[in-house]
Amino acid sequence: MSALSPLNRAFNKIPKRAEKQESLQLHETFVDSGVVDVIDTVDHQVIYGRRGTGKTHALSYLGSEAASRGDISLYIDLRTIGSSGSLLDQESASINERAARLLVDLLGQLHESMLNAVLEDNALMEDPLFIERADHLLAAITSVRIVGSVEKTDESETKIGTNANASASASLSFKGSGFSAQAGVSEASEERGIRSETRTGTEQTSLNFTDVAKALRELGTAISSRRVWLLLDEWISIPRDLQPYLAHFLTRCILPVQKFTVKIAAIEQQSNFRAQVDGKTIGIELGADMGAHVNLDDFLVYEGNEGRARSFFRGLFSKHVQSIKATMPQLAPSLPSGDPISPGFIDKRAFDELVRAAEGVPRDALYIAAKAAMKAGQEKISVPLIRDATRDWYHGDKMNGITSLAQGRHLLEWIISEVIRGKRARAFLVKPSESRNELLLALFDARVLHILRRGYSAQDQPGERYDIWGIDYGAYVDLLKTNSAPLGMLPFDDLEEGNNYIDIDVPLQDHRAIRRAILDLDDFYRSNP
Repeated sequence: MSALSPLNRAFNKIPKRAEKQESLQLHETFVDSGVVDVIDTVDHQVIYGRRGTGKTHALSYLGSEAASRGDISLYIDLRTIGSSGSLLDQESASINERAARLLVDLLGQLHESMLNAVLEDNALMEDPLFIERADHLLAAITSVRIVGSVEKTDESETKIGTNANASASASLSFKGSGFSAQAGVSEASEERGIRSETRTGTEQTSLNFTDVAKALRELGTAISSRRVWLLLDEWISIPRDLQPYLAHFLTRCILPVQKFTVKIAAIEQQSNFRAQVDGKTIGIELGADMGAHVNLDDFLVYEGNEGRARSFFRGLFSKHVQSIKATMPQLAPSLPSGDPISPGFIDKRAFDELVRAAEGVPRDALYIAAKAAMKAGQEKISVPLIRDATRDWYHGDKMNGITSLAQGRHLLEWIISEVIRGKRARAFLVKPSESRNELLLALFDARVLHILRRGYSAQDQPGERYDIWGIDYGAYVDLLKTNSAPLGMLPFDDLEEGNNYIDIDVPLQDHRAIRRAILDLDDFYRSNP
């Protein structure tokens, strides 16, 4: 394979994951899709988004913005909390003990992050009250108790010993061939009682929510007018049965503290914020305990938001290429100083194809562009290369994500057959109740299906509402040159002659299209019991 052009090399050098970048790079390469105005508030929020939609990047940017205002930003990656043995192994301990270990580990990291903030801030470093109350928090999270029975025994003991001050006398006389000797020793006796106490049981972590909440409130009052931003990333890395316990701790101890703002990055389909335990409800009530959640999937969907999506991804690549230019002097002279799209893509249609292929997921866009750049070599990236790269990414990454979900693969194959082969389309409608189907959501989480619009109301079916779903670009790009190639988003779209690149908008007034595109998942379950 021929060597890559400098710009194609730069496309491959772009970090695909936010945690691989330094905080300064994260701030410089962040492109706002409109989400910052929504999340940069003092309200507690859950930030939803599938893998690769930019949750970590958004949290990191929010943290840096808060720090620039003089606030304290505490970013915690929940993948680093606890050990796999103590959290994942349900046989190792009761759920209460596992939850306690989790919370102690979380608070330990919070305390450590607080101390790091002190080291970076002279005002906090010189504030003895802040240091003292940080120590109070540490004391509140390090208590241990013994759980089990207690045995007590009473014993008495008599001890006889030689008096150290005893007097002694001896006489020695010879009588013929022998001798005789006499000696005297005084003795003393001592009697004492002994009581012993034996504890039998197991040592368990003890966490008093009242003490922790008090320590956090006191810590909050010690930071004057500042605010503490607690940014919890990778919520789904916490075992699902423990998530409500962590949520309940936040509700009891942190959310009520006025100086604290909590933001949680999570995947909606894999999050469990509330549960019933022993007849009581624990956890977070979204909308009451925390403000309205934000879904990053709503910001970058191409269909219906073409201009915004195109502008976002153009900014994404521009900022990343400029970051590489600043950090890689050997490439810098050969890289464009401005927009890299025109010198990197053969025409506007090629870049639009990349934006559509990404399906609103920035990480997928970066991977597809890198693969297309590898294929392009010294040339510019073209539409066929984008399609080839998208096909590779679909089969190599997305489909691997559902290898363990056998019935999910069957559902995807059934939808592809019904929609693409049967109706020559790539979008379909389902009722909102069916949009909550577990298999359908698993395919959505794997990014092989996408929600394009919610709550569509068909005029010829009063009272009925539907969600519009789209099949991933990688799933139908294989069929573009076959007899099953889709003609548009929905059946009966008017495909403009010669328009081989731009998607057709969903025709909301085409009643025939709406009727023909409705899928009933019960048909799938009847054919796949």
